[in-house]
Amino acid sequence: MVETAIGGRRIVHELDTLIARRGKLSRIASENGTEMTSRAMLNWVNRNGVACHYIDRVKLQQNSFFETLNGKFRHGGLNEEVFTTLAEAQAMIDRWQHD
Repeated sequence: MVETAIGGRRIVHELDTLIARRGKLSRIASENGTEMTSRAMLNWVNRNGVACHYIDRVKLQQNSFFETLNGKFRHGGLNEEVFTTLAEAQAMIDRWQHD
């Protein structure tokens, strides 16, 4: 999802969409940013019985898979393109994801 800012309600919406496509999640690992600790997100976690594991911001090696993916995406995708709109960014991300 491409946005200039992503809040807890938007994450909850996207998680519901993901679950509808792929099935129930058992656990989420994330940084403990405000969007992931928002009331909307915490209510969603409790309602859906999903466990949360928060990664310390200074210990990103706790989730090395995500950090590796993030780096590859940043260097192989985002740093190679210039976007003038969010729609252009979303289209590039969709192509990168499909590839």
